[in-house]
Amino acid sequence: MNIEEQIQMTLDKIRPLIQRDGGDVLFDSFIDGIVYVNFIGACEGCMMIDETLSSGVAILLQEEVPGVIDVKLASEKPNK
Repeated sequence: MNIEEQIQMTLDKIRPLIQRDGGDVLFDSFIDGIVYVNFIGACEGCMMIDETLSSGVAILLQEEVPGVIDVKLASEKPNK
């Protein structure tokens, strides 16, 4: 299983919690150890998005997927 599949499987574990509040998290890309995600639905513009990202999604991905060093919003992705 490649790293992107591992990321998707791990996001599937946390997705029901986010969907319960009317939102969702979608994998965008994996670049240089950083996972980029998009939040949609109720998550867009939510004041808790930074907390959800750093204390939920990032911790889970860093613990479960070797090679993941950080998680950021896709809007923070560098232009290459």
